[in-house]
Amino acid sequence: MNPPDGPSGKSTVRARSLAVVLILAAGALGVIASTQTWLSVTIEDGARDLLPVSGAAALPVLAPLSLTALALGAALAIAGTVLRYIFGVLTVVIAVVLGIATGTIVFTAPVSAVVSAVTEATGIAGLEAVGDLVTAVSMTPWPPITLAACVVLLAAGALILATAHRWPGAGRKYRTDLRDAPEGESSRRADAIDSWDDLSRGQDPTV
Repeated sequence: MNPPDGPSGKSTVRARSLAVVLILAAGALGVIASTQTWLSVTIEDGARDLLPVSGAAALPVLAPLSLTALALGAALAIAGTVLRYIFGVLTVVIAVVLGIATGTIVFTAPVSAVVSAVTEATGIAGLEAVGDLVTAVSMTPWPPITLAACVVLLAAGALILATAHRWPGAGRKYRTDLRDAPEGESSRRADAIDSWDDLSRGQDPTV
């Protein structure tokens, strides 16, 4: 077995770092995409108005799920083994949910994705009524970009589930650093830990 600081240990550290970076990047892109124009709708109201539809309006779950992904990525860096697997499963679920919803918009551009924006602009509600009013729906690059981000997020989740059991924990890293430190420094670190433990229990370490 390779030691924690050997080739195997370095590869697991890289896997963890890569997973965190991918999740944070995909989550950030999802948040940005929610503020951008996804669809442009032509409305037949006598003037043939062109109405922009943002990502948040076309896909209301985009921003909250992207923010959740960002939180998962931030917490993943310090999570224990069990939480890593939980976060990995959640990452995959978020990626699948957003991927299916985004893919539906990319490949079909359904009228349902523009209902809320059209209703807000015209006061006309209902899928059938809005469908009668909309004459054309065109797409910007943002839905395909978001779909690609969902694929990246899915890959990150799969990477977590495949490698999380080999990630070094913070405790192991600290013990390795303590073991490798000079004898005097190791003693000072151990004393500092003991003093902190005493304080956390309400005891005065100076007594």
